[in-house]
Amino acid sequence: MKANLYALATICLWASLAALGVLLKHVPPFLLTGISLALGSVLAWPFVVKDPQAWKIAPGTLFLGVASLFGYHFLLFLGLRLAPAVEVNLINYLWPLLIVVLAPLYVPGLRLRAVHFVAAGLGFGGAALAIWGGRASTDASADMNSSPAGLGYLLALAAAILWANYSLQTKRAALCGKSFPTAAIGLFGLLAGLLSLGCHWLLESPVHLTGRDWLLLLAMGMGPLGAAFFLWNKALTLGDVRQVGILSYLTPLLSTVLLMQVTGRDLSWSVALAAALIIGAALLGTRKN
Repeated sequence: MKANLYALATICLWASLAALGVLLKHVPPFLLTGISLALGSVLAWPFVVKDPQAWKIAPGTLFLGVASLFGYHFLLFLGLRLAPAVEVNLINYLWPLLIVVLAPLYVPGLRLRAVHFVAAGLGFGGAALAIWGGRASTDASADMNSSPAGLGYLLALAAAILWANYSLQTKRAALCGKSFPTAAIGLFGLLAGLLSLGCHWLLESPVHLTGRDWLLLLAMGMGPLGAAFFLWNKALTLGDVRQVGILSYLTPLLSTVLLMQVTGRDLSWSVALAAALIIGAALLGTRKN
C-alpha cells in the first residue's frame, strides 16, 4: 500500500507535466528540460550535505540514471518535433505496459498471470482513448506530410523502452541488494540537466525568460521533473513492479484532464470512458491472485 501511494503521488506530479509544457511551449525543449532537471536536483542537496556518501554512486548506476533521464527526454522531445504530438505521446505511454510485460525478464521469480495481461490491455486502451480524446486540446501536432513522422514514432518508442528499462533496472538493483540512495536521483537530474543545457547551447537559439516563466519552471522542476523521480524510485523499490506499472496508466488520463482545464475544453465522453477503463485496469492489476 505504501508503494502504491508513492506511485500515485508520482502520477499526480507527472500528470502536470503536459499542462506546464503547454504554458511553457515558447521555451526551447532542451532549455526547458535542462533548467527543470537542474532545479529538481536541488531537492536532494540537503540530504547530500547531511550524508555526502549519498552521491558516491557506482559508475554503472550513475550512467544508467543520467543516460535514462537525459535520453528519455531527448528522444521524446525530438519525436514531438518530427511527428504529431498526440500520436507520439501515445507511443511514449507504452512504457507502463512495457514495465508490466517485461518485468519477468528483470525480476527473478516473477511471472505474469492472465489478469496482468487483461489489465495491461485495458489500461493501454484507456490511455489511447484519453490521449485521442484530448488531441483537440493540444496545438503542438505536426503535419505528417511535411515531417518524417515515422522517425518521430520510432524515437517515441525508444523513449518508452528506455524509461521502462530504467524502472525495471531500479527494481532489480533493489532486489539484489544494490539499490542506490534516493538522494542519488538528484545527481542523475543535475548531470542530465547539464547535458540538456549543453544541447540547448549547441542546437537551440537563446531566448529571454520572464518572471512568470521562471515560476513555471520552478514548479516543473520541483514537481514532475524533481520530486516525481524521488517518489518513483521509492515506489519501485518497495512495491510490486507490475502493480506500479498498471497504476501508471492513470498518468495520461490525468494529464489529458489537466490539459482540458488549461485550454478551457469541456470533459468529453471519450475521457469519461477512458477513466472507467484506466481505473478498472488499475484495480484489476493490483490483485495478487
